[in-house]
Amino acid sequence: MLKNLVLSFLLLTVASVQAIWPIPETLSTGNQTLWIGDVLLVTYNGEKLPWVRNYRPFGGPTFSSKEIVKGGVSRTFGNILDNNFVPWKLYPRLELEKSEPSLRQKVYITRLDLVQTAADKPSAFKPLDDELDESYSLSVGANGTVKIVAVSSIGILRGLETFSQLFYKHSKGPIYTKLAPVEVKDCPQYAHRGVLFDVSRTFFPVDAIYRTIDALSWNKMNRLHIHATDSQSWPLEIPSLPELHLKGSYGNGLTYSPATVTAIQTYAVQRGVEVIFEIDTPGHFGVVALSHPDIITGWGASPWSTYCAEPPCGQLRLNEPKVDPFLDTLMDDLLPRLAPYSAYFHTGGDEVNFNEYNLDPSVGTNDSAVILPLIQRFIDKHHARVRKAGFAPIVWEEIPANYNVTIGKDVVVQSWLGDAAIESLTAQGHKVISSNYNFWYLDCGRGQWLNFAEGAVYAERYPFNDWCSPYKNWRLVYSYDPRGGLSAEAAKLVIGGEVAAWSEAIDDANIDLILWPRSSAAGEVLWSGRHDALGRNRTQHDAAPRLAEFRERMLARGVKSEPVHMIYCTQGLDPTLCQFE
Repeated sequence: MLKNLVLSFLLLTVASVQAIWPIPETLSTGNQTLWIGDVLLVTYNGEKLPWVRNYRPFGGPTFSSKEIVKGGVSRTFGNILDNNFVPWKLYPRLELEKSEPSLRQKVYITRLDLVQTAADKPSAFKPLDDELDESYSLSVGANGTVKIVAVSSIGILRGLETFSQLFYKHSKGPIYTKLAPVEVKDCPQYAHRGVLFDVSRTFFPVDAIYRTIDALSWNKMNRLHIHATDSQSWPLEIPSLPELHLKGSYGNGLTYSPATVTAIQTYAVQRGVEVIFEIDTPGHFGVVALSHPDIITGWGASPWSTYCAEPPCGQLRLNEPKVDPFLDTLMDDLLPRLAPYSAYFHTGGDEVNFNEYNLDPSVGTNDSAVILPLIQRFIDKHHARVRKAGFAPIVWEEIPANYNVTIGKDVVVQSWLGDAAIESLTAQGHKVISSNYNFWYLDCGRGQWLNFAEGAVYAERYPFNDWCSPYKNWRLVYSYDPRGGLSAEAAKLVIGGEVAAWSEAIDDANIDLILWPRSSAAGEVLWSGRHDALGRNRTQHDAAPRLAEFRERMLARGVKSEPVHMIYCTQGLDPTLCQFE
């Protein structure tokens, strides 16, 4: 009997007391119960802040800190009061009711004070990597008063999210926490914490993008990188070039209008997420041949494996006079519409296949001695367009690493080829976003999307693994340290990371399950750091029960997420049986 009581206490300690995701920098909790309902006073900088469920804040293209906070308060109480869960999985089987607090003599939370200590600069809503302070402190008193203090309105959003994760739904309905008093101090370790979302290989409805933005905000992630176009489709409507989507989209209605793009960006800013659009150039551009064949080389080239990484092929011609006017028109239309909402624009640059320039009448060779100067000229011109519109450019690592292109100090390099590549890029002084495919490519390990005829190739490719197998489960995602092995100076240049979900075999039916909870694992690495305050690796033993609980919160809030482990591992009498030493 005593053994069972001790194990039950351990389960509560592991699964509940430190259940915040991502784990805060410092956290202390008590064992007193507080209840919460929809009758409570909220203040913002000393003024009463009326709140209602499902409040839609005003905003865009300029934003109000007060409106950002009002929206955050509404969503927080919606998640606490309406989208919560009964934590039966966190207790020994059939013992939930014994472990729940008594419904008698409730002490309620009566007041939530939100204090922002500095006025938001305009950059708070579209920050560069070093422009936003997201730190916050949270205090929950045993008497039912709560205070969140932050430098920025976005910091208040992060504190509200932590506050929301303290609460559970009683089996009889009311909402409670058993952790009061609570003290939290918290801040992120990386400025850039994101997900790459590919809407070009597969078209996604706007609701899927909204769900992803919501889940990003719950995980305290702050970047959504939308890979908007590729050789497969052009879903972006460009009013000055309507032929691009009319001929290049997958079908009528499978496009994003200017109004939709604005709505996506506004929705994100209101949740502390910055949307970064990518138009990949000069490669991954083939579909434009359907409307502008005279600026594309390699469209329909066969065999495709000679000319591109995947079908269909097609790249911008590098020495064709019509390319610059086309890009001028495209960027003059698109970039001013993105500029109010983001400080970055991604210009791509990966996987340029030099063989395609054998087919380019303006080049006529695959000789790198000819092509590399042309790529340099292309990047110089294209980044000038991006800077003129007020953005800092982002490029894939091939631009400086493979093509030896000189890029500006303002350019951020996104690396996907691994730790050696990051070490080389930081040694050259580049700021880096890590998307190491060995750990953070979430589409990997699910098998080929290509089909193979019976015969030698069939036998060679059997059992049809994809190029980047194995599958990156959450434990592998969690194990990755973006700054691992780097000197202190080099580590400062790694400003963050992104998990990637390339969508050759992903659509709206499975995108949530592809992203979550694996993106959550990366989210904690990027917010909390791979190591604790004592310099020790954060372990799966610590992370698993917290992530399993957070997964329940995501489900309750409407985002599907794969299981972290079987229920026994949080509900079993001996949780150590799910640990392997």
